[in-house]
Amino acid sequence: MPRGDKSAYTDKQKRQAEHIEEGYEDRGVPEKEAERRAWATENAVTHGGKKSGSGRGRAENHAPERKGGHAESHAERSKAAQKGWETRRGEN
Repeated sequence: MPRGDKSAYTDKQKRQAEHIEEGYEDRGVPEKEAERRAWATENAVTHGGKKSGSGRGRAENHAPERKGGHAESHAERSKAAQKGWETRRGEN
């Protein structure tokens, strides 16, 4: 099996990776980088391709799916909120 071969992945894993890739592309990540990140995330969640056999299952770790998120940091939101407060009070 050559490197990068996705035959060991289930259809569900392939769908999830595609969905993750679309999310990265929506945020402006280039297509090849989005694909690389999507498969890295899927591997982190499901521990790689699913192999047949009794007792080989592992619990999924959903933490990598929850990473990232907001485009602006907490500090930027705080600054924006502070600026809005000053404007309402007439200090600006």
